[in-house]
Amino acid sequence: MLSSPRLLGLLCLLTAPVAPGAAQGWIEPIRPLPAFPRGAIAKVRSAVQVTLTGRAARVTVEEWFRNSGPVLDEGNYLYPLAGEAVFSDFSLWQGDRELKGEPMDASQARAIYEEIVRRKRDPALIELAGHGLLRARVFPIAPGETRKITLRYTQLLDRVGDAWRFRYGAGSGPGIAASQSLRLQVDSAGRFGEPYSPTHRVQVTRDADRLEITLADTSARGDLELFLPLARGLVGMSLVASQSAGENGYFMLLLAPGRASEAQAVRRDLVAVLDVSGSMSGDKLDQAKAALEQLLGTLRAGDRFRVIAFSGGVERYAAGWTEVSGETVRAAQAWVRRLETGGGTNVAGALAEAIAAPPAEGAFGVVVFLTDGVPTVGETDPERLADQAERGRGSFRVFAFGIGYDVNTYLLDRLTERARGVTTYIQPGGDIEQAVGSLAAKVSSPVLTDVALAADGVDLYDLQPQRLPDLFAGDELVVFGRYRGAVNGERSLTVTGRRNGREERFTTAARFDGEPSGVGYLQQLWAARKAGALSREIRLHGPNPEIVDELKRLALRYGILTEYTSYLVQEPSVAVRPIPLTAPGPQDQAGADAVRRSEAARKMANSFNLEAVVAAGAAAADSIVVPERGRVSRSQHVGGRVFAWRDAVWTDIAHGDSVRVVSVAAFSDAYFALLRALPELLQPATLEPAVLVAGHQVSVKIETGGKTTWEDGELERLVRDFRG
Repeated sequence: MLSSPRLLGLLCLLTAPVAPGAAQGWIEPIRPLPAFPRGAIAKVRSAVQVTLTGRAARVTVEEWFRNSGPVLDEGNYLYPLAGEAVFSDFSLWQGDRELKGEPMDASQARAIYEEIVRRKRDPALIELAGHGLLRARVFPIAPGETRKITLRYTQLLDRVGDAWRFRYGAGSGPGIAASQSLRLQVDSAGRFGEPYSPTHRVQVTRDADRLEITLADTSARGDLELFLPLARGLVGMSLVASQSAGENGYFMLLLAPGRASEAQAVRRDLVAVLDVSGSMSGDKLDQAKAALEQLLGTLRAGDRFRVIAFSGGVERYAAGWTEVSGETVRAAQAWVRRLETGGGTNVAGALAEAIAAPPAEGAFGVVVFLTDGVPTVGETDPERLADQAERGRGSFRVFAFGIGYDVNTYLLDRLTERARGVTTYIQPGGDIEQAVGSLAAKVSSPVLTDVALAADGVDLYDLQPQRLPDLFAGDELVVFGRYRGAVNGERSLTVTGRRNGREERFTTAARFDGEPSGVGYLQQLWAARKAGALSREIRLHGPNPEIVDELKRLALRYGILTEYTSYLVQEPSVAVRPIPLTAPGPQDQAGADAVRRSEAARKMANSFNLEAVVAAGAAAADSIVVPERGRVSRSQHVGGRVFAWRDAVWTDIAHGDSVRVVSVAAFSDAYFALLRALPELLQPATLEPAVLVAGHQVSVKIETGGKTTWEDGELERLVRDFRG
């Protein structure tokens, strides 16, 4: 049995109580014995099989329940169905016996849920009220017996721009033997690009014209949201938005470029720069030379190239640009094979030579820079080196490869941050050729450069990443952002960019009036991306007071824990102390720790890395224990906020002592009305025995005492003040 009275009803949910959502089925006892007031039947396993044909997803859910009590038990099986599910096509079986089901709409479901919540004192169940409900009587389950229930229904996928969206209420519950699996099979796989889930990590397998998607982690928690981008020519767009009343909204945009074969060839001007200093001798140089040969081999007729090698000095394959042909590429590859190591590391000279000849008008200019060390010859100050390179870079994109741990991460990251590129760090013994080969495949098919985003009648702002990266064929991009004003109905969403010197425009219809409770992960992902960008800005440019304050406000509001803000959860007085940041020192710019910090900041900040753009995981659900001066401070990350245990109350660390507090009695009429008016309180309301949630002009405390009813207009005023 579960220990927390507010969570006893969650026998079947698949998300942790700090992140409840729509649930899988559970069994509600019909006549619980006094000694077992909440029944002893609990779910022990769940398996979901989905077959997608066109827009219709045929869903089969198998759930296993075990009676751990001492007596025969039975109950009502309750299963929330999403609004797009087709009720007329369900069947419910327990073994070879059919259970007669009774489908209900959301209003009927709400009444049932609230009655269960009042009786069980379980606030998390109120989350389910937005769904329809299937209810069926289950046959008695003997003590110690495990029975399986099979449910089948058809769900129509909704269209989101140029993608289909599949949603499944994965549910949750502590005390469950959390064994669950989900497998989605798609026919006509050629119709879709790469599937993406912002809530779970998934594995994708393609076999001929079949596509199979499974959960990468069978212990993952939370409702599943999955996007299947449609193959729509050069660029497909899918937007999901969420806006609470009185607040600016959040959105997620998925850009899915077409396949490389569909993209018209873009002229490229490539500059390859190789460090041949003494430290590169041996296997590192052999791999790097092979990587450059491979890179040159990806060039096509119409492209141009330059090859530069540097140690204490700088040498070049040719004085200017070389036109691509079979003969010129072979000659350049032979020149690369003859390179030998020796001398210091003249980064300044190499960078100056790399950008000395600008790319042609309309060409895609790329600098690929490989080094394994820090500057030792000429200008060695990373700040001045980066500034000089930025002033002369022009329209070049810069991609850097740091080989080993002795590289100056600060310099390489500064070189690429404004150049719409990225730095890749290759650990000692890593495969340089494979890393450069991946980049070569990527830049071989640029779809759009200088990408910009606009929406008709909607003010989009605070995009993450702020400067959108270039789009490459087959390389999906995820952008998070905010938007202003209440927006109803469909609006025109446009992405612009340049190809071969010409502007290209791609437009789709998008809705910005999404429900806040349906896509709650948007706030979390946007805030995490912005926190990563601010942390990276501080690491690269020093602790600007305005940026530090912005990071503190973001951390307090959304519960983002970074190396700069994690201590904020320790004590009420700690949050007012200034963040002890210093400008990056030379001793912190190289080494294994510097490489780790750089990669972590890039992953957190850059939304085009799909692996980093997932809301689910330990950071979203687990309790955090922060040691301080020999003591342990308890905190929990719930609903995009951090709560610290203070005086027997889970207190939002964003709450200020000067802010007015309104107390509401749990499970009262006022409580249910409050959760309907402020759905962002649903997840914090699961914290016991009391929780204090910070708002803009008023904070809300849910406890055993407090208001039980609202006077006319009082709740509406509270909502306005809470949201500011």
